[in-house]
Amino acid sequence: MLVLIATLLTSLGPALGAGASDVSPTIRDSLTVYYARQDTAGVERLYRTQARTRTDRLLCLYRLYPMTLDARWIEDIPSDAGVTSARDLSLIAALWGYRAASGPAWKLPTYGRRSDRILGQALALDPTEPYALLVRGQGLYYKPRVFGGDLGRARQTFEQLRARLGSGRVPGLHPFEAEVWIWMAVRRQDDAAGARLRQRLLARRPPRIFHQFLVDPP
Repeated sequence: MLVLIATLLTSLGPALGAGASDVSPTIRDSLTVYYARQDTAGVERLYRTQARTRTDRLLCLYRLYPMTLDARWIEDIPSDAGVTSARDLSLIAALWGYRAASGPAWKLPTYGRRSDRILGQALALDPTEPYALLVRGQGLYYKPRVFGGDLGRARQTFEQLRARLGSGRVPGLHPFEAEVWIWMAVRRQDDAAGARLRQRLLARRPPRIFHQFLVDPP
């Protein structure tokens, strides 16, 4: 389940907006370009040579793991102790989600609870933080109902994300990413409505990674 989240978390787009002061210009301007090209080597080079702040490093790690599924990128997850940035906490929570996906099954509850706890801290600090909304929505989408999953709430969360992205650009998040996740929720609720929405989204000629996702979803 969390592996699917990991493989879908690559995105394209401009990189400005709330929290951008913690992101270096190189990361802000280059990261999404490399994703657009699916240039893993470029993202790794960016991480190793240009990621000077904690936010820089977290943004790169957040994308490097799903691009490579290489567990080395999540071997040393930064601590959340003393972190007061909702964005950084959201990204750390996502990395623990990746760790839950890639680790042994008996570690899943421990890592999953840690991810949920840190994400809760992020949402408490800023309930409109885009990365918190994305990670929260994905959790609601993928979790079984008995463990708190809820398609309706997932869709609402992705719609909140779309509204937030519409009010200002965010490092590493293309507005179309929210559209795709909304479609994911809609198609599970109503096949016919999902098919209609898919055609409308394809007609907008989305970036390559989102086009591929719409044509061949997991």
